[in-house]
Amino acid sequence: MRTIIASIFTFLSLTAVVAQEQKNNFSLNEAIAYALQHNYSVINANRDIVDAQKQKWETIATGLPQITGDISYQNQLIQPVNQFPSILIPEEFLPPGVVQGPDTFVPIVFGPPQTATATATLRQQIFDGSYIVGVQATKAFLDYSQNNKEKTDLDVRKAVVEAYGNVLLSQESVVIFEKNRETLEKNLFETKKVYENGLGDEESVDQLQITLSTVESQLKNAKRLEKITLQMLNLMMGIPIENNTILTENLDTLTQKQINPSLLETNFNIENNVDFKLVKNLNEQRYYELKLAKSRALPTLNAFVNYGGNSFSDSFNFLSSGQQWFESSVLGFDLSIPIFSSLGRSASTQRAKIAYDKAKTQLTEAQEQIRLQLETAKSEYILAIEEYETSKQNLGLAERIENKNQIKYTEGLATSFELRQAQTQLYSTQQEYLQSMVDVINQKTNLEVIINQ
Repeated sequence: MRTIIASIFTFLSLTAVVAQEQKNNFSLNEAIAYALQHNYSVINANRDIVDAQKQKWETIATGLPQITGDISYQNQLIQPVNQFPSILIPEEFLPPGVVQGPDTFVPIVFGPPQTATATATLRQQIFDGSYIVGVQATKAFLDYSQNNKEKTDLDVRKAVVEAYGNVLLSQESVVIFEKNRETLEKNLFETKKVYENGLGDEESVDQLQITLSTVESQLKNAKRLEKITLQMLNLMMGIPIENNTILTENLDTLTQKQINPSLLETNFNIENNVDFKLVKNLNEQRYYELKLAKSRALPTLNAFVNYGGNSFSDSFNFLSSGQQWFESSVLGFDLSIPIFSSLGRSASTQRAKIAYDKAKTQLTEAQEQIRLQLETAKSEYILAIEEYETSKQNLGLAERIENKNQIKYTEGLATSFELRQAQTQLYSTQQEYLQSMVDVINQKTNLEVIINQ
């Protein structure tokens, strides 16, 4: 039995480890899908939608029947005393020994010292213009929350793509810098040997040492950036930043996937753009604010009915079955008619109209801005693809130039300064090539965000 139990726990542990390892491995699409569920902003955006739904019902409920209950208890520790002329009080109510007369006043205490009251009231709104507008506005607010969630998803997707590309860029940079360092160390070693044998000059050693020191510094920085960019990706995905996330994509392969010229021919419907949707939500909000201002000139009508009872006693026995309660009930209506506000309502309505007109102008401006953003994004995407192709060709040329200078330097046909120039040019071209691949990925994402694809 112990062996069986131990085997089960071992199996479960291995399963958990494998599941954790699988969870740590992400392609770009897997990273996006994971972030759209676990990113902190996405989680709160989902909560905002639920909050908007609750707010909608909260507004609707104000126009539905409302029932309130009130219970009151009073104990007059010192009862108030009133004095009345004895001539006005029937003789049988006079205290013993008191004789009626015009100048005789008798102290009288009304009622027992303890009183209890219980009342239930039902209120119903019959007509209120602001309530009707409020219910209509809740739908616009819910639409805004849903559009804001959509924008959050697009922003998170864009952030994950950029962070994913930056991690790959840092990793590729580390590999290149390590390769360059290895080549430089070999060159420096050989040059030192030649110099020690009296066949070279000290300047060549110094030139290579400068280049090697620069590459080593860049390598250290690239390793630090690799850690930071990975932490940024974890943050965007909603994973603890110290998590050992493994990227399964290759920068070159991923770039090839992102080159899609047909995307430039996609039919653009501005109604699908999330920024346009949000500006339309602002217009709807201003429209309902205008309706609300106008509705304040309308009367409001409410109805209510209550039922309750009062009980009186010299001691607290209101909960006993024999205690007498005196019932009461009231049915009523409240009608409020706005008559004159010293032009205050008129000014409020005019201000709401101005705000609505401004919102319509902002909508027109947003349409033009989004169209301009689309054209800019297309241009930058085309430029990114062209620069990628150019930098790829330049990298091949720079590698050949550096290789030729290596051979010339080894054969004594080139100086160390010429070799260093070729190496510096190669290193710069390598970084330009890596950055061009990241730019293709990012610019395609920018275009997709605008067309909401």
